[in-house]
Amino acid sequence: MDRSGLYLLGERTLVVQFPAPATIGCQQRIWWMAQRLRRHGYDDIVPGMNNLTVFFNPQLEDGPRLCSKLKRLWRSAKEYSFKVREVVIPVHYGGEAGPDLEVVARHAAMTPAEVVTAHSKAIYTVFFLGFQPGFAYLGGLPNHLATPRLAVPRLTVPAGSVGIGGEQTGIYPTASPGGWQLIGRTELCMFDPGRKRPSLLLPGDRVRFTPVGGHNA
Repeated sequence: MDRSGLYLLGERTLVVQFPAPATIGCQQRIWWMAQRLRRHGYDDIVPGMNNLTVFFNPQLEDGPRLCSKLKRLWRSAKEYSFKVREVVIPVHYGGEAGPDLEVVARHAAMTPAEVVTAHSKAIYTVFFLGFQPGFAYLGGLPNHLATPRLAVPRLTVPAGSVGIGGEQTGIYPTASPGGWQLIGRTELCMFDPGRKRPSLLLPGDRVRFTPVGGHNA
């Protein structure tokens, strides 16, 4: 299955796992599979980064048969086509908003200003939502900005915080514990359950960060 793997996670959960690295092409095929499965009555589906989790009723569906179905579906999968949205996120970098900006700068052997420039010039793609409602995992972080997560996570990360965790960047929609390196913060509301579309970002969106108010590192 294109070097991918299939395995049962309990009696009613099947996971399709694809090898690293994550690519937008692989993600688009995962989104295509998810859409096709929903059309065939599978409502509980979770697209992840390089994986797809399918929940099924073992009284109505045989696990091995579902495995075979997913293998056939992947072989015919196409890259999911859709109108790409571009979302611009204004960010206050450094200072209280980004207490780890200097840590990232030292790790990358750059100045804080160079980190801000590199981070804000890149164009990112939302690979999937996870961890908490509206938390978008963004692919496209420049390699030299990749920074390990904190050894000890913070008990509280403010809503809107922009962080770097390994090879990804993302935005905390609500206050929560977290271990990513915080480099800035946005005032945009990333998740509002009262909105028609609660999450500001959706899989496939293209994201750009733009510095506002200078930075205080």
